[in-house]
Amino acid sequence: MSDREPVMLDGASLTPEDVAAVARDGRTVAIADAAREAVRESRERVEDVLDSDEAVYGLNTGFGQLVTERIPESDREQLQTNLVRSHASGVGRELEPEEVRAMLLTRINALVKGYSGVREVVIDHLVRMLNRGVHPVVRSQGSLGASGDLAPLAHQALVLLGEGEAEVDGERLDGEAALAQAGLEPLSLAAKEGLALINGTQLTVGLGALCVVDAERALRGADVAGSLTTEVSMGTTAACDPAIQDVRPHSGQAASARNVRTLTADSDIVESHRNCDRVQDAYSIRCLPQVHGAARDAVSHLREAVEIELNSATDNPLVFAGSAVDDRASGTESAGVLSGGNFHGAPLALRLDYATNALTDLAAIAERRVDRLLNPNLQEEHLPPFLTPESGVRSGYMIAQYSAAALVNESRSLGSPSTDNTPVSGGQEDHVSMSTQSALNARTAVGNALTVVGIELLCGAQAMEFVDDALDPGTGTGAAYGALREHVPPLDADRPLHDEIEVATELVAAGRLDETIERALDEPLA
Repeated sequence: MSDREPVMLDGASLTPEDVAAVARDGRTVAIADAAREAVRESRERVEDVLDSDEAVYGLNTGFGQLVTERIPESDREQLQTNLVRSHASGVGRELEPEEVRAMLLTRINALVKGYSGVREVVIDHLVRMLNRGVHPVVRSQGSLGASGDLAPLAHQALVLLGEGEAEVDGERLDGEAALAQAGLEPLSLAAKEGLALINGTQLTVGLGALCVVDAERALRGADVAGSLTTEVSMGTTAACDPAIQDVRPHSGQAASARNVRTLTADSDIVESHRNCDRVQDAYSIRCLPQVHGAARDAVSHLREAVEIELNSATDNPLVFAGSAVDDRASGTESAGVLSGGNFHGAPLALRLDYATNALTDLAAIAERRVDRLLNPNLQEEHLPPFLTPESGVRSGYMIAQYSAAALVNESRSLGSPSTDNTPVSGGQEDHVSMSTQSALNARTAVGNALTVVGIELLCGAQAMEFVDDALDPGTGTGAAYGALREHVPPLDADRPLHDEIEVATELVAAGRLDETIERALDEPLA
């Protein structure tokens, strides 16, 4: 695990960048003192309600269609255990460690807001699991995004009971043995705790947070790759003039146009044909700000929802101070318990599908630019077919464009899960969000977009080899070219391309291209 300062969890300030740091880089977490106090106060309210013996959903009743069943005190612990066991019914591939860590982190942060009624020991167990690298084995399918991500969260919670399975340092262990690796004993769940652990949108929002970080890198990478393509295809940056953006002031469009101008500043290549006869470039170059910008706005819309959801209470019911609710709440004078629908994933699902569509279009326009660099019927005269000398004998980057086209096709086939609905739980849960599938699809779309951007970077760098050596690229595009050439030499003979496609993709996905550009420009890209 990381030796950097832990991410402080207070239920109010978690960011997508924090999620990525914990999920991917091993950052540890700690709980703010005020959040601990909120957890204790919330549990005291639960105990107050239990002492009153009033029937309250989630505390001393059944669940779903069995909500009218009153549960005697002697069975309440067993009820919570049964709930976790029965809901651990997921299927499909196992989640990757970073996906599990994102879900575990976001579940902790939701619980420490102090509206879920769990004991502090539950929080401490979850924190220790996360910090010691105890990663429950969780299946990726089975959540409908209402009531939250029940099945995945149940698989996660099962390990708290000493059941299920977890991976620790690459070794697969049963739940009890995994807890022992972290110096923990299995927990017995008290009233409300099983429901609080499995009811919420944490797989969806955890994946959504990772998507936001990755998508923003893909967007900046696409601006870099598109700028490089503009240069090496002798395109103009006039379409990025601020005057054009000012009369159609979408913020994303303005940001991408500004990035292109910044990246190509001081470019001899651009200046070399300022007064040429070409009037306009193809749409994939000329409309870069509009298309990239629209994708930026979609991802920004997703970020807004993710940042809110990361710091929200999303289980059901929620426990409030008695004075904070009206007399329709269940509970006592000091504790008000309200059933609602904060577990419903619609606020995320709809925006995740929107982002998936936007990232698909981002990949599509990048693939079109790749074709313009390779295609002998479209490319500029100074470029050889498929960017290789002796074309015909050699295929150059021809098949890289096939891969880009295949990825675009996959993204286009993903659909919109949020528009689907299948009633469950005897019709009680008659409208669900399918938010987890939306998040998984968004993960696929952003991965595909990153790879297509990586392919465009490769082709742009190769095209640079055929530009007059006396003409320097822009400061930013030159830095991007140099960063790629540190790992990938020019293509002077046919070779397998899969490794260098992965290298170029990782350059964007890991944020190293961002860092290189920032150093070269002394400022980050928008």
